[in-house]
Amino acid sequence: AAHRWDLSFSRVSILIFGLFIFGVGDSLIIISELGNAPWSVLAQGVATRTSMTIGSATFIISCLVLLLWIPLKEKPGFGTLANIVVIAIGIDVGIAFIQTPELFIFKLLYVFVGIGLIGIGSALYITCGLGPGPRDGAMTGIHFKTGIRVGRVRMGIELVVLTIGWLMGGRVGIGTALFALLIGQSVAIFLGIVARLTRK
Repeated sequence: AAHRWDLSFSRVSILIFGLFIFGVGDSLIIISELGNAPWSVLAQGVATRTSMTIGSATFIISCLVLLLWIPLKEKPGFGTLANIVVIAIGIDVGIAFIQTPELFIFKLLYVFVGIGLIGIGSALYITCGLGPGPRDGAMTGIHFKTGIRVGRVRMGIELVVLTIGWLMGGRVGIGTALFALLIGQSVAIFLGIVARLTRK
């Protein structure tokens, strides 16, 4: 996968922009206080038990997940490493600058906007083809090693991550459920839009 290190200015710019939007989207769901995406439940749990920010906890967790790539013989790309750094920064920037709204309807809006931003961010960084994020790479790697369907691997991992995070004090709620229901659609819709725009 040599093209994962084929770095043009435009590809890297789109990648970084996509990952940053992804991080900000994730932060909006956290800020809503209605329940986080599974990996952010874990990051918040770790942050609650340590003096780390949620972004720093996300960074550490991503690095640990990347270590799983070694036995799975997956090869990281530039995008894989950028994913670890930029999403963590996006999460902390969002949390630092955006307040939790008072009204439930606005909290809910934050969740939907967050899911939308993660969809856009995912579509942009996937389209760049500079390597999957650490979690995606681990999931496809486990799929190739075991033959278990990717969807099942993903669900299994995310349930474990969610449970551990929740036990550590991460927030689970309606936001978590909405994320689980809608994130696949969000990514698919924006991948379609990005594909149409890049074809022109």
